[in-house]
Amino acid sequence: MRVLLWHVHGSWTTAFVQGRHEYLLPVTPDRGPDGLGRARTWDWPASAREVTPEALREEDVDVVVLQRTRDLELVREWMGREPGRDLPAVFLEHNAPGLEPDDGPVPHTRHPLADRSDIPVAHVTHFNRLFYDNGRAPTTVIEHGIVDPGERWTGELARAAVVTNEPVRRGRTVGADLLPGLAAVAPVDVFGMGLTGLHERYGLDPARVGLFDDPPQAAMHAELARRRVYVHPVRWTSLGLSLLEAMHLGMPVVGLATTEAVEAVPREAGVLSTDPERLWSAVRTFLHDEDAAGLAGKAARAAALERYGLQRFLTDWDRLLEEVRR
Repeated sequence: MRVLLWHVHGSWTTAFVQGRHEYLLPVTPDRGPDGLGRARTWDWPASAREVTPEALREEDVDVVVLQRTRDLELVREWMGREPGRDLPAVFLEHNAPGLEPDDGPVPHTRHPLADRSDIPVAHVTHFNRLFYDNGRAPTTVIEHGIVDPGERWTGELARAAVVTNEPVRRGRTVGADLLPGLAAVAPVDVFGMGLTGLHERYGLDPARVGLFDDPPQAAMHAELARRRVYVHPVRWTSLGLSLLEAMHLGMPVVGLATTEAVEAVPREAGVLSTDPERLWSAVRTFLHDEDAAGLAGKAARAAALERYGLQRFLTDWDRLLEEVRR
């Protein structure tokens, strides 16, 4: 099957293109949001190939995976086809409702495709499907799949690890305001994009909080695995793939009991709570009890492999794409 999709979410796409199809990724001269092309920091197979907008009209596309309303416009403009009518289509919804400026209030957020019945919406978590008003759009849930980085946790550094993108801009949404409380009980290393200004914005001591801005995925996995505990302070999110990757690495988890995290992290894998003081107490415990951290990390890895394994993810997507193409 020849599948058209845009490179919108690097980690998700890394898993998706591991399948048995041919994946067409639009590329534009500026490699902007409409044509980012292949990833440069992830290992993608040759079956994921770049295609220019001009060449798309000549491609025999079987199905398109839409991820933004903008993608609907681009299919019409570049291919002269109407998604859902002339071209089988699925709308992949990465986000929880309320994350975009025009989303409207949760839990009354209406999905952009709620008034259409010709394009199914595939949510990545049950929480997201529950909280969106999907209207008359057919919906399904295909939970994340992870390319297994391997059990690599050593916990040799008695430090906490946090992965977050743009915490200065996103602030409370990703729990950036909770970092001072975390740093008070443990040295912390923050990994992700857009970290400039984080120390100044929240009064963080650089001696207590290290920043690793936009590391390559493989390098980040190696560094995460050296930290004693993974902390997930995000208030409102879909389900952070970095959390699932940390669990695959064998890291114990301490995080907010919000959105889909309560489904993803079993009790034996760490501590989830809406009480920050309880979270900081758990971080202290793992920092001082390496054996307890190791046991929780093994439970986290086992849970992640069972629920978020790559083959289950690819099988679920194969089934949906076949249904849509009929």
